[in-house]
Amino acid sequence: MINELDRVILTENITDKKLEKGYIGTVVDVDPGGKGYIVEFMTLKGQTIAVASLSTNQVREITNVDIARADHIAAE
Repeated sequence: MINELDRVILTENITDKKLEKGYIGTVVDVDPGGKGYIVEFMTLKGQTIAVASLSTNQVREITNVDIARADHIAAE
């Protein structure tokens, strides 16, 4: 079960937000009906790069076998 402030992993690219599958985000709000989440994605230094409204199938919980990877994003 995914709750507010949990970290989650994106399961697909979200092209309009320039988010790639595998990015890690933080749930900032959970839909009361359980249909989705508002997720914030940020750099490792804490700069927000996107906030997205995502359905339950677009994110997954972090597991014990996941590993983080650092990617560079284009500066705007």
